Amino acid sequence: MLRSMLTLLTGGALLATAAGSDWPQFLGPTRDGQCGETKLNWDWPPGGPPVAWTQELGSGWAGPVVAGGQVLVFHRLGDDEVLASLDAATGRQKWAVKAPTRYRDDFNFDDGPRATPLVSGDRVFTLGADGRFSARDRATGQELWARNLLTDFRAGKGFFGVACSPVLIDGKLLVNVGGKGAGVVALDPASGRELWKATDDAASYSSPTVAPIDGKPAAVFLTRFGLRVFDPAGGKVLYELPWRPRVNESVQAATPLVWNDEVFLSVSYSTGAVLAKLKDGEVGELWSNDTSLSSQYNTPVRVGDYLYGVHGRADVGTAKLRCVEWKTGRVMWSRDNFGVAWLIAVDGGLLALTEGGDLVRFQASPRGYTEQGRASILTRPVRAAPALADGRLFARDGRKLVCVNLRRD
Repeated sequence: MLRSMLTLLTGGALLATAAGSDWPQFLGPTRDGQCGETKLNWDWPPGGPPVAWTQELGSGWAGPVVAGGQVLVFHRLGDDEVLASLDAATGRQKWAVKAPTRYRDDFNFDDGPRATPLVSGDRVFTLGADGRFSARDRATGQELWARNLLTDFRAGKGFFGVACSPVLIDGKLLVNVGGKGAGVVALDPASGRELWKATDDAASYSSPTVAPIDGKPAAVFLTRFGLRVFDPAGGKVLYELPWRPRVNESVQAATPLVWNDEVFLSVSYSTGAVLAKLKDGEVGELWSNDTSLSSQYNTPVRVGDYLYGVHGRADVGTAKLRCVEWKTGRVMWSRDNFGVAWLIAVDGGLLALTEGGDLVRFQASPRGYTEQGRASILTRPVRAAPALADGRLFARDGRKLVCVNLRRD
């Protein structure tokens, strides 16, 4: 029944103090696919930009993160989940630590891990496919604490194990665990101790984000129920909107995008996307449909008044790349047969990393699709989100991690 469903990996968290040249979490420093670097090299030779180094990996769809010249990548070798620290410039391994896992994917896609690590200061947090949540010293890999969220909060593993990475806000780690009375849980990053828990929502494959709502910091989740916006202080639900696929054999995986108290959600599976306005405790629907930008698991990016993202599913047909007007959902242009892809807005344009392993540069313009460069850098399927830091793009498939040099000489 579920054979056609896609195994999903999304994760990460929002860091208010991330350095400009770092990529410390899924979707980057501001948790929305935006990179502030400029003057990169977009004049690629026919073979594409140079690959600086390559490192062999095990399985998993957890994306790399970068902090202080250190690349951290979470993968699986045999019956162990491994966190490795590499030098960003050379790929040389500094250290690697492992922890045993019993997780097996019932649908023979991939045995994880699926959640991108989170870096905060001198710590790195990882969440394995079987629910093992741990904090380690970033310099040495020494484990500081660990607990199993599925066991501790009596939560199910879902279709494809655990993939929701935590968000850090107000000195708390928040994660969609999915237990009864513990749909979303806040933990102390210093000890892993429970601080609060809220809702009965089952866990989705979407990772949360942080954004100002009504002028105050809030944690924004897409759970199996739909939209939940929390006050991080004590877990009070500030806003909610049911938004989930109509069939149970489905997933929610794209991360919410928030702009000016408006939230964009996309869940695919004949339900599609919605743009909701949050104001004074009320949720208003600005538009919704399944025809504009229904993304199965890739999070779109916003450039100005427009969204750029993938419309369609990886397991049904061929996904399209689209530009959609934020306020209305109007499709400005559509590129057929592009395939699912991760997007990064950078240096006045957009980068796409496709499931087929292509790195593509194209213009950020609502007037039409203009491709500026393309190179094959990985092997299908590519489902881990990339990282872009200090002029280097880090991307992985199920066998290797590559560092692509986008710096100008």
